[in-house]
Amino acid sequence: MSDSPSAQQSRNTHGSFIWYELLSPDPDAAAAFYAEVVGWTSAGAGQPGIDYRLFSANGSPVAGHMKLPDGAEQSGMRPGWFGYIGVDDVDAAVADIEAAGGKVHMPAMDMPGVGRMALLADPQGVPFYVMRGESEQASGSFDWIKAGHCSWNELSTRDQAGALDFYTGRFGWEAGDVMPMGEMGGYQFINHGGEMIGAMMTAPPGQPAGWKFAFGVRDIDEAAAKIAAAGGTVHHGPVEVPNGDRVVMATDPQGAAFIVVGPREA
Repeated sequence: MSDSPSAQQSRNTHGSFIWYELLSPDPDAAAAFYAEVVGWTSAGAGQPGIDYRLFSANGSPVAGHMKLPDGAEQSGMRPGWFGYIGVDDVDAAVADIEAAGGKVHMPAMDMPGVGRMALLADPQGVPFYVMRGESEQASGSFDWIKAGHCSWNELSTRDQAGALDFYTGRFGWEAGDVMPMGEMGGYQFINHGGEMIGAMMTAPPGQPAGWKFAFGVRDIDEAAAKIAAAGGTVHHGPVEVPNGDRVVMATDPQGAAFIVVGPREA
């Protein structure tokens, strides 16, 4: 959960996505799958008493992964990806989120050498973390250009207007353009610090609300083929998106939803 060692700029501004984390029932299998599909390497983070691992792209940590707690699936918790949003003050952010209708799943806590964090949910029940890292350097986890990094943050929600108000009010995000999606309404682009970081959309019927994260790959057709060959499931794509890249929506072999995005090289 450390910032990229190659980052030279100052700390991310309040409201930036600074980390991504996978909870999976089989971390070894997850490491092998994402190594094949995204090209990540995996190694232990060296945190005492916990088997926390780092996914790295070209030697830079970009995400973490750990085992889903025993019994979690029986209580309704599913394998999945979580996003960490950087904040200036974790305790103030938690209080603000609660006041705005959010819920606290894990109270603010300190992790030595990493930072202070809390696991929360928005008013529609979608989980996310807030965090203040100990490092003063910026995280390189989100980078819409570099392969192996997260390049897009997409929220499916039951209440798009309410979600937009909640996240813009808490994190300084700004509503950008809207792309029409027919009966599903609009695909609302989200900007932060002068950069487009993702979008919000109404969750399709029968699909759960939640955050999904798109990870960059160098060849989208190759990645799609590797997803299937490695035991994952391609649900949609490759399809072209407005910037000319293509996306694939998929689940890994343990059932965690994710997106890959990249060019068609062939």
